[in-house]
Amino acid sequence: MPDTYSQIYIQVVFTVKGRQNLIAKKHREELHKYITGIVTNRKQKLLCIFAMPDHIHILIGLSPTIAISDLVRDIKSNSSKFISNNKWNTGKFQWQKGFGAFSYSKNHVDKVVKYILNQEKHHKKETFKEEYLELLQEHEIKHKDDYLFEWIET
Repeated sequence: MPDTYSQIYIQVVFTVKGRQNLIAKKHREELHKYITGIVTNRKQKLLCIFAMPDHIHILIGLSPTIAISDLVRDIKSNSSKFISNNKWNTGKFQWQKGFGAFSYSKNHVDKVVKYILNQEKHHKKETFKEEYLELLQEHEIKHKDDYLFEWIET
């Protein structure tokens, strides 16, 4: 019987609502493990993840059995509940609406993994806004500034 074969690599980027610094370094590893579980339970492959205090990057090996928007919805919804239930912050934790999804070929995966794992070093030189706009430009994604994330300049 014929089967479906694919090789789809997607970097997903999304932010904390209001771009607040609500992801504490001490909780980062636990959040990474939790999100890895969500992705794995949806039968997808998490290749790399790194949460900054105000945003997150995830590299996923995506199968064509799921829409990226459904997977991201599940990640955001379940991880928001997880953070709130663990009382890592006062009040209800939320991610901002929307996300970025950027595709890569197999020969770029190692470079993207290194990029994601070096987020702390990277953001000493470049703001999240600069980074995100650069990703949009590199991938030739047309956008309207009014429909991007809330930008909090530091």
